[in-house]
Amino acid sequence: QVQLVESGGGLVQAGGSLRLSCAASSRSIFAMGWYRQAPGKERELVGRISNAGNTFYVDSVKGRFTISRDDAKKMLYLQMNSLKPEDTAMYYCAARRRLASFGYKTDEWDDWGQGTQVTVSS
Repeated sequence: QVQLVESGGGLVQAGGSLRLSCAASSRSIFAMGWYRQAPGKERELVGRISNAGNTFYVDSVKGRFTISRDDAKKMLYLQMNSLKPEDTAMYYCAARRRLASFGYKTDEWDDWGQGTQVTVSS
């Protein structure tokens, strides 16, 4: 099991920026991702990054959010710019340890962090 601990959330005005961090307990991770969940809504993918550095973002955050990882430090980052009130949610870090049989579905990630709250005021 990989322990994941998020940090960096907070309250920011619309148009502002935040950088979320996720500290992992292991380097043996194939893919890492950021998800978010707003009150009353399902958890949704924000983006993900493979161990080769390949990234994927959902349309709503493309051009505004950037995911990066530093495997030497066992860290995952989410740089969020031009934040909007609709970005308000609890943000979660997720890890998938192996590529085999990974269909990138939400329930296929192996490990999850506890989340960090991001609130964007208008």
